[in-house]
Amino acid sequence: MKILIIGNRGQLGSELTRVLADGRGELGAVPGAYRGADVTGADLGELDITDFGAARAFIAAGKFELIVNCAAMTNVDACESEYEAAMKINALGPRNVAAAAQEAGSALVHISTDYVFDGRGTRPYAEWDVPAPVSVYGKSKLLGERYVRENCPASFIIRTAWLYGQNGSNFVKTILKAGEEKDVITVVDDQRGNPTNAADLAHHILKAGATREYGIYHCTGDGECSWYDFAKEIIRLSGAACEVRPCAAKDYPRPAPRPAYSAMDNLMLRATVGDEMRPWQEALAAFMGTYAR
Repeated sequence: MKILIIGNRGQLGSELTRVLADGRGELGAVPGAYRGADVTGADLGELDITDFGAARAFIAAGKFELIVNCAAMTNVDACESEYEAAMKINALGPRNVAAAAQEAGSALVHISTDYVFDGRGTRPYAEWDVPAPVSVYGKSKLLGERYVRENCPASFIIRTAWLYGQNGSNFVKTILKAGEEKDVITVVDDQRGNPTNAADLAHHILKAGATREYGIYHCTGDGECSWYDFAKEIIRLSGAACEVRPCAAKDYPRPAPRPAYSAMDNLMLRATVGDEMRPWQEALAAFMGTYAR
């Protein structure tokens, strides 16, 4: 199988690349369809997805059977002031990739976010719940989803949340650094979601991508918590002598609004390829053991 990973140097793209090279990840072996796969990685230096002509030529030349688009503008606050860049990268980029994939006969996995929801819910969002994003980031990602569905029917839209991995910056690394440098840290306690290990997400992307079970999927760690709960567990596992104190989001103002509740239910996974996502505490402990080494 010929596979293209767009955004291969990020925390998810690099994890996918590693798992495909090793033939197995933390949750087990990759599906047989990927054995001996020919994997091409393309980051910003190799492919500008906001340029339709470039995306079309690159994808047509590669003759890929599966494309995984991990590329995105993920700085939620920057998206508020740089909304044209957010539109180009998070909406037009996926449209270009999807249209090129359709022309080339490639299946497409596109990564999206819990921030497509407004956060007013009181139970985990299922795939059939109606999105209503409150930030530019969420709006641009939702438009990207719609463009993918319109332009490439053979597509998987996989929404994830609170992602962390070995490469790149993320909340886990931020809290670990703060725990080493400070005696006390303060973390928001009134926003809830699902921490997600990139290794677990990569496993399920490949499971779905080996099928024709196209559609929208939620794929997050099992269980929900607040950012404060998440930070407390990170500090506990690290053994740092740092106190974690809760605060309200209003006491920590940010340029972009965040959903107060964005936990998601992996309903589509359970109904199709199976949900093996680990409890978020277990997945975090596994990451911390590897990251410490």
